[in-house]
Amino acid sequence: MDDRAHGRERLDEIAPDLLAKPDVAFGRMFSSDGLSVRGKIFAFAANDGSLVVKLPAERVHELGLDNMVMGGRTMREWAKVPFADGIERWRAVVDDAYAFVDSITP
Repeated sequence: MDDRAHGRERLDEIAPDLLAKPDVAFGRMFSSDGLSVRGKIFAFAANDGSLVVKLPAERVHELGLDNMVMGGRTMREWAKVPFADGIERWRAVVDDAYAFVDSITP
């Protein structure tokens, strides 16, 4: 199993609680399946097995996370949570990402 598959397996493990919420489903972004609310992705597993989430830039900083870099460009509202941080850290950060995207998505 490659790194992305390990990350997706962990995301699948924490997904049921989120999928029970209204308008949450799996969607596709950046060649990955991820969790979305009303069609907007808020979390997905990256190629390196880390979790990528959408959060306000200040929250990314508060949590001490690194921003995702894509094509040499820093994505200020997208952060990476290493696989090594563990499932409970992933669960907490995904909950934050869900709340943020839910609040900004009509």
